[in-house]
Amino acid sequence: MTDQQAYQGRVVVGYDGSESADRAVTWAAAEALSRGRGLVLAHAVLPPVTTGGLGVGLPPSLDLVEQLQTQARAQLETVASGNPGIDTTCVVGVGAPSAVLLEASESAELVVIGSRGRGGFAGLLLGSVGAQVAAHAECPVVVIRNSAPEGAVGVVVGIDGSPAAEAALAFAFDVASRHGWPVIAVHAWDVPAYDLLIVPNGPVPVPLADVADDEIRLAAEVLAGFREDYPDVEVEEQLVRSPAVKALVKASSKAALVVVGTHGHGPTMGALLGSVSNGLLHKAKVPVVVVPPVAPEPSAA
Repeated sequence: MTDQQAYQGRVVVGYDGSESADRAVTWAAAEALSRGRGLVLAHAVLPPVTTGGLGVGLPPSLDLVEQLQTQARAQLETVASGNPGIDTTCVVGVGAPSAVLLEASESAELVVIGSRGRGGFAGLLLGSVGAQVAAHAECPVVVIRNSAPEGAVGVVVGIDGSPAAEAALAFAFDVASRHGWPVIAVHAWDVPAYDLLIVPNGPVPVPLADVADDEIRLAAEVLAGFREDYPDVEVEEQLVRSPAVKALVKASSKAALVVVGTHGHGPTMGALLGSVSNGLLHKAKVPVVVVPPVAPEPSAA
């Protein structure tokens, strides 16, 4: 079986033996059960490069790579034995952690990672690996920074009308429906700043009441289809004049999960992963899900 076949339609969790990875496995195992999916424990082996004559880097020996893979697989199998009721597969990839997880995202249903790892997954949240996986994965990525409060219910989701936000809503409603949780839809907006002292002939600010009415209409339009498709899900709307990260962190403090798209648009949710999604990865107190937009269907020739 190839790695891609092992990942196909499963919940993949990056594991390196750290406490953060243990929390990620616990969360991923429970989610795999709720989805009726298998679980994949994935580890990245990145052998050290030795230096030869004239300072030329030499690839590691095949024996060393095989030894590292064997050790990692034994550790993964020990962890897998702690979840006897779940169909669990262990995969040891050779390469950078981000490359292993991004490859998994091509066919996985979900990728789950801990916020702080060691060894192959060190610095997963605050370093470049977490940013790369969350920004470029082809499936939703769940970052377990902290466990949700005991007994927590509710999925907080950021909305702004962008394709990525719609994908985040789809994920949030699906999770809420399966777990019997409410959806708390947060539409954070703010008024652009105008400095008439610097640009005295600049545009006149839009009346605040008009902006608020427009945001209310946008939120209602975005949620209408999901309310119809998921009549069993209770929906709470929060229209907040506030920076998006601040609003989402506050709304999710007692929730089970917070969901956001990879890219928003305009001043509502920010334009890049680094502004909103990355802010949540650093500040949210519950697991964070980053959802990529759905790829458009190829047009007929």
